[in-house]
Amino acid sequence: MTEDADDSSGQRGATPAPPRRGVALDAELLRWFEDVALRNGGDCESLINTVLRDYMRRAGEPLERTLRRVLREELRKAG
Repeated sequence: MTEDADDSSGQRGATPAPPRRGVALDAELLRWFEDVALRNGGDCESLINTVLRDYMRRAGEPLERTLRRVLREELRKAG
């Protein structure tokens, strides 16, 4: 192994933990996330991360694409 491949942590391939930050959520939001996570067998923190990542991905979506996506989703639900 070369020197620049050594991360000096003693663990090969270890991924560092993401930084932890406390975020205050309104009680209503927290209850909603907890209820959804419980119904789907997941955990609240992972659900919040998923929702925020989805929002980030779609934040730059053009309006026309957003409307088309929402209409397709709603038509699929309606059967």
